[in-house]
Amino acid sequence: CDLGSSVPDACPGCPQLLQAADARLTDPHTTWISFVHRPDDGSSSKRRCKGKDKKLVGFGPPGAPGAEVTREVLLQEFKEILKAQPSQLPPLLLSLEELPSQRRVQQAFHCKLKGQVLVDKKTLVELQNFQSPAAKGAFLRGSGLNLATGRFTAPVGGIYQFSANIHIDHSELKSKVQLRARDSVRVLICIESLCHRHTSLEVIAGLESNSKIFTVYVHGLLQLQAGQYTSIFVDNGAGAAVAVQPGSDFMGMLLGA
Repeated sequence: CDLGSSVPDACPGCPQLLQAADARLTDPHTTWISFVHRPDDGSSSKRRCKGKDKKLVGFGPPGAPGAEVTREVLLQEFKEILKAQPSQLPPLLLSLEELPSQRRVQQAFHCKLKGQVLVDKKTLVELQNFQSPAAKGAFLRGSGLNLATGRFTAPVGGIYQFSANIHIDHSELKSKVQLRARDSVRVLICIESLCHRHTSLEVIAGLESNSKIFTVYVHGLLQLQAGQYTSIFVDNGAGAAVAVQPGSDFMGMLLGA
């Protein structure tokens, strides 16, 4: 049988392969259309859904729960990555390495006046003789405060925040003289006892209050050089004495260089 013959009838005993083949299958587009429109006996959908409702089954006994990963742990790991590959990270991420997770306040104090301090008329008095409160919540951090003198000496130069609550009893003044509009009390937090030469924190309170005791609150920021001290002064501009009450507060802290 000569299979190389170009004429199909030349080999009567050979299978007629070219005649049996469907000419439409040689066209890719026609083949695809035939596949899409083929009859569906449902077997394909069964194969797709087979095992759909099966549940995953674990192997072995359950293990212990994993460790809890906190935000602090993730931040620490990220900082270690920054240190290990500093040249491959943008400058914005490198700046995170310099951020402290928690800043400790190096200098801070809260003290209270021990006893009553009498301030005579037309007199400027520096408050002294303080004590650290025994109650929880009070603090004395650093060595800058001298409780006996009431002075805080800055161990380092920087910006400091100070505040004071001064409780004043002016009942004697009210009983002895007629109060005038100009009668007042000034409370100052001064640098080096030079309230007029240096910047000071100052509040002026009139004495027209009907209460026996009133409170003067002073608060603000001062820049101190290392070795400079601050303290509280009470200036009585009235015509009779006033008394600063025990428990008056003096507080301060270092904010930064």
